[in-house]
Amino acid sequence: MKRTRMFTITASAVAAVLALSSCGGKQEAKPAGEGGGDCTAASGQITVATGNSTGVYYVLGGGLAQIISDNTDLKATAAETGASVQNLQQLAKGDFDIAFSLADTAADAVSGDADFKEAEDISALTRIYDNYTHVVVRKSANIKSIKDFKGKTISTGSPKSGTEVIANRLIESAGLGDGDVTKQRLDLAKTVDSLKDGTIDGMVWSGGLPTAGVTDLFTSNGKDVEILDISDLEDPMKEINPVYEVAEIPGETYKGVDEVKTIVTPNVLMVRNDMDEGTACALTTLIYDKKDDLVKVHAAADEINLDTAEAPDPIPLHPRSQNALDELNK
Repeated sequence: MKRTRMFTITASAVAAVLALSSCGGKQEAKPAGEGGGDCTAASGQITVATGNSTGVYYVLGGGLAQIISDNTDLKATAAETGASVQNLQQLAKGDFDIAFSLADTAADAVSGDADFKEAEDISALTRIYDNYTHVVVRKSANIKSIKDFKGKTISTGSPKSGTEVIANRLIESAGLGDGDVTKQRLDLAKTVDSLKDGTIDGMVWSGGLPTAGVTDLFTSNGKDVEILDISDLEDPMKEINPVYEVAEIPGETYKGVDEVKTIVTPNVLMVRNDMDEGTACALTTLIYDKKDDLVKVHAAADEINLDTAEAPDPIPLHPRSQNALDELNK
């Protein structure tokens, strides 16, 4: 099931935020330094694959497209998609030029594992922020752990999304089989609506903090739902893919919710290996030069940091992205 909706990056909400910090027209990205080759983006069109409309990928993807258009000779547009798996499959096919992805899915793609029948010819511009796994359940469903998903109806995320990958791996790590859980492959908006009306018992969502759809759920139905601590599954999840870590969703990220431990996954921006070298360098540099503008679009961008810019193994960096990061770290 492929779900893609294009939108222009000049959407008023994103443009209004970015206009506050604009400084008078287009600016060239910084050169990569001596011996680094050209670090100027080519002209033309470029597309960014994002995610569900109420998730962080969608918001930041629109902001990134706006920044690219404002500061290079590229005209960027962003697309609403089902997220990571779909993004990388279509990136490899040439449907998109930049794709947001969870690192576990990207690792599968470059290795030719799981949803990818062969190793894809793709690499990362940079690691960005972390996604936090939200396991939200109705209090009346008596679910205290992933093991309690047995016999329940759970939204495992959009088809071909990174959320779906993580949800299925959580279920496997808890010792449950496919027939033990009634899975609903819903996007985030439909998931939230289904929890509100009681047609599902719980949900898995992987996203940055805060995620708008989850904020809506706890603002309107906070007394009926809770977020589970799933940190006990760290070891079996790491056996599947070493990129998984444990961290806390801070208290009051969502209204009335105390801090809770969960499993986090890094996010990466992926491109094809044949991306023009000057463009790869310029876009990587631009992300760090314009980080403050991205933070204005969504707070999750504050985690973008040169100290953690390299993609986790086995995901390679595009060679010119590596050069750009080396120059930025000087």
